[in-house]
Amino acid sequence: MKAALLRLSDRLYDDGAAEYNTLPAALIVATLVTGTVDAVSYLALGHIFVANMTGNVVFLGFAVAGAKGLTVWAPILAAGCFAAGAWTETRLGRRSAGDDRRRLSAAVGAHAAFVTVALLIAAFEDDAKTSTHAQLTAILAFGFGVQNAVVRKLAVPDLTTTVLTMTVTGLAADPLGKATWRRVISLVCMFVGALAGGVLVLHVGVSAALGLAVGLLVIAGGVARAGC
Repeated sequence: MKAALLRLSDRLYDDGAAEYNTLPAALIVATLVTGTVDAVSYLALGHIFVANMTGNVVFLGFAVAGAKGLTVWAPILAAGCFAAGAWTETRLGRRSAGDDRRRLSAAVGAHAAFVTVALLIAAFEDDAKTSTHAQLTAILAFGFGVQNAVVRKLAVPDLTTTVLTMTVTGLAADPLGKATWRRVISLVCMFVGALAGGVLVLHVGVSAALGLAVGLLVIAGGVARAGC
């Protein structure tokens, strides 16, 4: 298994196995998680995102302008909890021993724990209540903040797991090459994650979508650990 993951790294980057080990595969799976969980937050938690903070800033502007169906508190809560998660991981990461790959594995594990808590809340509380929406928003955004603090530090090109604006720009502006495949994979994974999450939220339930996200995070954590 590890040999296959290292070959994938080499296909996506020059000297990828030597430089990034199994990180690209772990980040690809994490990108699927982003699409899945943001489908939950947008479709079931009041049209906000828990991973894409750019969208929340825009939604906040719309809400302040008086757009129907949007609230001021939800994007503020999501952005604040995301920032709190990133701040917490950064401070704890400075004090802990180990390389960045181990930090990613730990961050993904923590993220999986937060999503599991959200799954339990969604399963046992009324998901139509504002208080439930607030709990789920806070927990899910905090988990993404924890994970993204490590992803930002790793700075693996074109695999940010949450932001695709520059990915699309590079895909259109740069010549064909390995970067093209990385960017296409990021776009496809985000789309597939959003599609799967959307189908589950709309036709099965929020808990089913969050359950898929937990499973994907377990896989991502295992792939990250394989490189340690």
